[in-house]
Amino acid sequence: MSDVLTDLEADVRADLAKIAHPGAAWLEPKMGPDGKPALDVLIVGAGQSGIAIGFGLMRSRVNNILLLDKAEKGKEGPWLTYARMPTLRSPKDYTGPDLDIPSLTYQSWHEARFGKESWQALNLIPREHWAEYLLWLRRTIGLPVRNGRELLEIAPASDGLLAARVKRADGVETLYARKIVLATGQEGMGDWMIPEPLRDLPAGSIATVADDIDFESLRGKRVAVIGAGASAFDNAATALEAGAAEVHLLCRRAQIQVIQPYRWLTFRGFLRHLSDLDDAWRWRFMRKILEMREGFPQPTYDRCARHANFTLHEGAPVESARQTDGGVELHTPRGTITADFVICGTGIDMNFAGRGELRRFAGNIATWGDRYQPPASEHNARLGRFPYLDDDYAFTERVPGETPWISDIHLFAIASTMSFGPSGSSINAMTTAVPKLVDGLTRGLFRADVERHWASLSAYDVPQAVVARPARNIGESR
Repeated sequence: MSDVLTDLEADVRADLAKIAHPGAAWLEPKMGPDGKPALDVLIVGAGQSGIAIGFGLMRSRVNNILLLDKAEKGKEGPWLTYARMPTLRSPKDYTGPDLDIPSLTYQSWHEARFGKESWQALNLIPREHWAEYLLWLRRTIGLPVRNGRELLEIAPASDGLLAARVKRADGVETLYARKIVLATGQEGMGDWMIPEPLRDLPAGSIATVADDIDFESLRGKRVAVIGAGASAFDNAATALEAGAAEVHLLCRRAQIQVIQPYRWLTFRGFLRHLSDLDDAWRWRFMRKILEMREGFPQPTYDRCARHANFTLHEGAPVESARQTDGGVELHTPRGTITADFVICGTGIDMNFAGRGELRRFAGNIATWGDRYQPPASEHNARLGRFPYLDDDYAFTERVPGETPWISDIHLFAIASTMSFGPSGSSINAMTTAVPKLVDGLTRGLFRADVERHWASLSAYDVPQAVVARPARNIGESR
């Protein structure tokens, strides 16, 4: 480790010590059915969101926490797995997991690691460097993380606790917690979508952008990419760079989306207060944004367009598809395209029951479709399937009283978007979204212990000062 990075870590410790107030412990261990202290908060996911949430809780003196991630150390999140862009798309000065501590920002880490001149010359952050920074951040602030742990099920336990069944290499364990946060990023509440006309294709001829695709095997092959968002373009470019004979990108819209609404909404008023609006306004804003979908920057398009064997097909939704001896035939209003391999970049749909950890209570998670009926002109069935979350990111019940314990399960993922706007999978929103979640978690923990706090206050008798009273002489008048 460089001396500069060592000095930065010392600065971090000094900064955190200066802003530690109030430092008093305020939570007492709650015993689980196994006779051991239960966790105050279990965070599922140790990527950028999980790290930021854990850091926020520790700053609030909630230290009895644990982060789990099914990936091996260093492979949390998409950065070194299915993210196929060279750099982050967010501007380099967007802060997030640092929670407004200057010495913990990516800029501070980058300057310590590569020098100030490198930062000045940097355009966008290489995704490998972002992954390295996140590992440094989690180590520097001392977060407790266990990798190779997959959440299998959440169920109620005794005394208001939640039981989390977790798979690890040597078997299954049960962890008990007062609250659980699902910081599960892009997935969380559903599946990567394969459009209905493509669902009967053989498994070996189709994948989603989140799958582990062997791009080298596509050398000399014909590839079709369905979708026209940034991830679709990233996968098309990766196939081209791997030597695919031809790559066709099929966009269902008449024109590809080049406007990025997430740049418009990156201001504190929207990020902090969208969730304070009534349902009609929240629906109106998020329907507009999500139906536009995210645009892509010029370098993402240029990465594909520089290849002569790349073809963009606009106004070309797949109407039907079939496997033939000559490959996969994709029928569109613009004609038929034949490919050897198809990659779907069509996003994620909500499918609560498809998530094992949610299966026990999936049927009673309230959705936006349960709670709000928009005007006919604003109807969108897909958005209606998003979960309708409480103001602390907690699940709410479709039928009150059937599963009251789900109010202690908090969702911080892409499925939080309809209730809170960009939050659980967006760097640009972390500085406002994470504190809102942490405040909700600490509010719930405090309220649950309010009788204990009252008893503590009632018994509090520590004097602040010693008052000396002069002795009185015998016979002195009173």
